Amino acid sequence: MLRALIYLLPFALTIYAFIDCLNTPEDEAKHLPKVAWVFIILLFWVVGPIVWLAAGKMREVPADGRTPSEWHRSRRNRWVAPDDNPDFLKSLKDENKKDESLLKDWEADLRRREDELKRRDSGAGPEGSAPPAS
Repeated sequence: MLRALIYLLPFALTIYAFIDCLNTPEDEAKHLPKVAWVFIILLFWVVGPIVWLAAGKMREVPADGRTPSEWHRSRRNRWVAPDDNPDFLKSLKDENKKDESLLKDWEADLRRREDELKRRDSGAGPEGSAPPAS
C-alpha cells in the first residue's frame, strides 16, 4: 500500500496543480506566463507542482476586488447556443422580413412579365407572328 502511495501522491499533486494552473486567469500567474507554468508542472513531475503551488500563483485577493470564482461566473454569460441569444433571433426576424420583401418583389416582377407575354401573345395573329409595328 505504501508503494502505491509513493506514486499516487505525486501524481495527484501534479493533476491538482495542472488543473489549478489551467483555471487561473493569465494576469494572476506570477513570474512566468501560464503556458510556461503548464510545461514546468508536466515536465518536472514532483518539483513542478510544488513550485507552482508555492510561487506560481497570486494567492491574495487582487486589488480590483476580483475573486477567483468571478472568472468562472463571467464565462456563464456567454450564450450556449445561437437560438438562446435574443440578438441573434432578432437578426433572423429582420433577415426573414428582408427576404420576404425580396420574394414579393420577384413575384410582382414575374406577374408583370407573364402579363406582358400574355398581351404579346394575344395581340399576335394565328400564325404566331409578331403584331405589326405602329
